[in-house]
Amino acid sequence: MSIKIFYDEIEFRLNKSDRVKKFIDKVIREEKMIPGDLNFVFTNNKNLREINVKFLKRDHNTDVITFNYNFKNKINGEIYISIETVKSNALKYIVNLEEEVIRVMIHGVLHLCGFDDKTKGEKKLIRRIEDARLNDYLKYY
Repeated sequence: MSIKIFYDEIEFRLNKSDRVKKFIDKVIREEKMIPGDLNFVFTNNKNLREINVKFLKRDHNTDVITFNYNFKNKINGEIYISIETVKSNALKYIVNLEEEVIRVMIHGVLHLCGFDDKTKGEKKLIRRIEDARLNDYLKYY
């Protein structure tokens, strides 16, 4: 099992990355999955938009894109996060940057655990789980 964090053309650095990795491991296990190899890549809007166009055929900015390489219930994947969009969302929703970064990381992991957000019901469910996990993080980490 390996959770790694990479930075691509940005100055942002995640605070307490070892704690965050332990927490992400806990989120995966609480979803009855097995942590495998997981890479988080923090980047900028330009780079994430290029990924969005190339792989998802969507020409717009987004905060997170998840690539699922799971094998059965073992979580393997890459989660790309635009720190620029995350910063904008933190301002929009009036939360601090750390909180929004953790939320987006949780969101990506939940996609790898089988949750989707295409329908209104799915969005409501994934948001409820994000909220619960984020509250755990803020309380204990």
